[in-house]
Amino acid sequence: MTIGLFIPCYIDQFYPQVGRATLELLQKAGCRVEYPLAQTCCGQPMANSGCETDARAAYAHFVDTFAPYDYIVAPSGSCTYHVRKHFDILEQTDTVHQVRQRTLDLCEFLHDVLQIEQLDSHFPHRVALHQSCHGLRGLRLGPDSERREQRPNKPTALLRMVKGLELVELQRADECCGFGGTFAVAQPDISVKMGRDRIADHEAAGAEVVTAGDMSCLMHLEGIVRRQQRPLRVLHIAEILNGARL
Repeated sequence: MTIGLFIPCYIDQFYPQVGRATLELLQKAGCRVEYPLAQTCCGQPMANSGCETDARAAYAHFVDTFAPYDYIVAPSGSCTYHVRKHFDILEQTDTVHQVRQRTLDLCEFLHDVLQIEQLDSHFPHRVALHQSCHGLRGLRLGPDSERREQRPNKPTALLRMVKGLELVELQRADECCGFGGTFAVAQPDISVKMGRDRIADHEAAGAEVVTAGDMSCLMHLEGIVRRQQRPLRVLHIAEILNGARL
C-alpha cells in the first residue's frame, strides 16, 4: 500500500512542521509514503470565493497527481471534505471517483484504515480538542450536537492513546471557531468574537494546549491567543500524536 501525502496550502506555507509530523507518523505506522512534487492547491479557496469554475483546473490536476496512489492522506479535514464532496463538478470517470473515495483525513485514515490501537508517543499536558466543522459535520469524524447520532469520535480516540495526555472537556465541544475561510475576511468582527468565545471555553476547561485536525482553524485561534497574550499553546493533532515537545 502506497500513500500519496497531500499537504494543504496553510501547512505548506506557514506550518511545515505539521507536514513533517504527518509524514513521520505515517511512516511509524508502517506506511510507504510518497510526496508527489507536482501537487498544488485542491482548489478550495477559489471555490469558497464563488469561483468554482476557475477551480476546475486545480481539481483535475489533483486527480491526475494522486491517481496512482492507494490512498491520499491529508492533515486537513476541510481539504479532504472538499475533494470528497466538491469534485462532483468534474466528469465522474472511474479515476475521479476513486481519487475522491480514497482521499482521507489523517485521523480518519489512522482510525478506520490502519485501525491504530496504540501509539508510541508521550505528551504530558492538558489538551482540549477543537473539532473543526468540515471534519466533524462533513466527514463525520465524531458525534455532533445537531444530529445526536452514535458514532466514535476518531480524533478523541487517537488522543487517548498518547501517554501522559489529559484530554479536558469543553462546555461547547463542537462550536465553530469562526474562521470559515473567506468568512473571516468578509465578516472579521463576527469571526473574531466567535474565536474569542472558543478560547475562553478552552481556558475555562484548564487546557494548556489547543489541538485540531485543521491548521486553518488553529491559525485563527492562535492569532487571537497571541494578540490577547493568553497562556495557551496551539498544536496540530499530528504533532501531538507524533510525540511533540513543548
